[in-house]
Formats: sequence, structure tokens, C-alpha cells
Amino acid sequence: MRHRALLGIGGNVGDVLRRFEHLYHFLKRQRAVYIVETSPLLKNPPFGFLQQDDFINGLILVETDMTPRELLRYVLRVEKRFGRKRLFKDGPRTLDIDLIFYENVTMESDVLTLPHPGWMQRSSVLIPLAKMKKVAG
Repeated sequence: MRHRALLGIGGNVGDVLRRFEHLYHFLKRQRAVYIVETSPLLKNPPFGFLQQDDFINGLILVETDMTPRELLRYVLRVEKRFGRKRLFKDGPRTLDIDLIFYENVTMESDVLTLPHPGWMQRSSVLIPLAKMKKVAG
């Protein structure tokens, strides 16, 4: 059964726009996810660690047969494939993929919290979300 999930993407190291373009093409070739809609991209100041470049952020609405935990493991593998290195919390990154929503699932575990904590305070989620047509429902 197909489930809808909203992924937040971000990055601030290297050619982020080109990396996002490669990410879209990569995801379109995958059977694990089907891209339903993408948001406009937005430039945002960093939070947490402020001594770094602004981020470019966007959202991708996908359909998948994976469970929330399987989808999390999948996006972590995709991040790594695109050069993600976790140096420290809120640090600079080539690609960050967050699981914002998964259907109407709410859960809290040591590896995954849904919906993503703090999404309502982040313009990097709220502004692109307001521009999307298919997220509701």
C-alpha cells in the first residue's frame, strides 16, 4: 500500500542547486519512492550553529510502500550517497533529508519522531509547504 510522506531537503555546502537536481533525478529512477510534488526552493539563514552559509531548502512529497523507519533508513543512505558527513549538530552539510510527515502518523522513538519536531517553527518548511498543492489529503 502506498503511503504519502513529506521530505524536507536542505544543504549549504558546494553546489546545492546542482546536487538537488541530481537528487530529483536519482529519486525519479528509484522504485522505493515516487515523487508526487516538489516545492519551490527557499534560501534560509542557519539555525543552531550560526557561523555558516545560508541553506537552500525545499520539500518533496513522495509516495512509498516503506514504513516510517524503513523510509528513514532509506533517506539516510541517500544522504550518504550524496556526500553527507555528520560533523556536529546543526553543522554545514552537503545534503540533509528530514522526514517531516508520514501520513498522519505520530510517533516518538530514539531514532524517529513524527511529525518532525519543530517543523511549525521553521520557515524552511512552512513557506515551501504553503506553495504546495497536493500535500493536503
